[in-house]
Amino acid sequence: MTDKNHPLPDRVRKAVDDPARLEALATLEAIDSGPDADFERLSRIAAQIFDAEIALVTLIDRDRQWFRACVGIDGLTEIATQVSFCAHTIALPGDGDALVVLDATKDSRFADNPLVTGWPHIRFCGSAAIVVAGQKLGSLCVISATPRESVAPGLQEQLVELAGLASTLFTLKNEARVRARTAAALVREEWRHALTLEAGKVGSWVWDVRTGEVTCNDMFRRMYALSETDAIHVEDVLAATHPADRAAVQAGIDASFADGVDYSAEARVASSGRWMTMRGRVYQRDAEGKPLVMMGASIDISESKQSAEHTRLLLRELNHRVKNTLAMIQSVARQTIRQNPDPQDFIDAFSGRLRTISDAHVLLADRDWSGVQLYEVIASQLGPKFRTHPDRAEVRGEDVTLPADHALGLGLILHELTTNAHRYGAWSDEKGTVNIDWEVTREPMRGLSLTWREKGGPKVLPPEDYGLGIRLIERSLAKVLDSEVELSFDPEGVAARVWMPLPAEQS
Repeated sequence: MTDKNHPLPDRVRKAVDDPARLEALATLEAIDSGPDADFERLSRIAAQIFDAEIALVTLIDRDRQWFRACVGIDGLTEIATQVSFCAHTIALPGDGDALVVLDATKDSRFADNPLVTGWPHIRFCGSAAIVVAGQKLGSLCVISATPRESVAPGLQEQLVELAGLASTLFTLKNEARVRARTAAALVREEWRHALTLEAGKVGSWVWDVRTGEVTCNDMFRRMYALSETDAIHVEDVLAATHPADRAAVQAGIDASFADGVDYSAEARVASSGRWMTMRGRVYQRDAEGKPLVMMGASIDISESKQSAEHTRLLLRELNHRVKNTLAMIQSVARQTIRQNPDPQDFIDAFSGRLRTISDAHVLLADRDWSGVQLYEVIASQLGPKFRTHPDRAEVRGEDVTLPADHALGLGLILHELTTNAHRYGAWSDEKGTVNIDWEVTREPMRGLSLTWREKGGPKVLPPEDYGLGIRLIERSLAKVLDSEVELSFDPEGVAARVWMPLPAEQS
């Protein structure tokens, strides 16, 4: 509430509106909180000393005066600064001065104040400033409806002392609230940090070198299969490390202690075999330079280790395949040019075979050389829609994964058979068809039995001389042990029977 009919004197208004004072008031914690028991006790003491009916602990803003303690008057929580007696206390020249009004009805500053002319009919008022952070933020005041002739010696000084106690209480309570808020923020940050470490699978640790005790988070305990509740010592961590890697761990520790370098080591966990990378640093040394505290973190790098090993094996496989492929291409090129001395004929024949080898390599590379589906090998020769839109081809059989050598060899066989069918066989006219079927046998050993049969085309005559295509068909699976390729030139159409062993099924 405000009362514009009773404006404060300019000197008082200037003191109340001082920016530094208002800023200090704004930083005070819980300015609008309710009555405080400590301030209530302080107010009762002041009321008893002055034999006054009312005592208040107040804070004064530009427009409002709040009561943090209100003894002897009920239901009042704030008044307008314009009618506040205590606002005049803010304008006093020194921190140790007190405002004393013996009879408000005879004081020109307050004679027409509504708190004097009406309820609570103030006649006597004594007020001393509450100073926090060097700024007068409020007051401790005593009020009576009975005027006084004078104030007993020493009472004014006691009111100033009590106001000083109120100032100290405000400061302590404010600091306590700030500390509590900071502590809560630190707890939240600690939880956030812990959750971040957990989510990132980072085990953090602090090693007290003197006692050997290691303080660590739950993730670190789980990483090394350590007790969830017992104290952890560095010996426990070393014991949980794979025996073959303990020397590397100790060497990293020794180097960090002696040379001041950051601790770094990679080691496996004995119980799980998982790889950990450890990074740490000595954060505290004694006067002689001996390490006291080392802090660090451990991260599970098993996946990256496996990935690196997989890449290494893949590169070794790739090198092996490249050498074999180059040898195969060289052999195919030499034999193709022998059979096709004309440059254009050579290019036509060699390009198709080279494309078959290339297509097979692309399929294998896309699958990290782990194998290719039989349907994909057939699709590379008959087209991707060979199952839904067959072009004079009947294909039947259950899809199966072929190892790299099997896929490459079978691809070359199907390329030669397909090329021959288009040039001379079933697909050289408009009536012939090709039937491709296979089955996966499991006894006496797991293997693929595939048959290629042509029918309805021109009558077939056995060749007088076996060309390169026939030799490629018969030799394409040379690298696959125990494989067989049987080619026959029946009058009704060429037939090829392929047998190759397959790896045992994964359980």
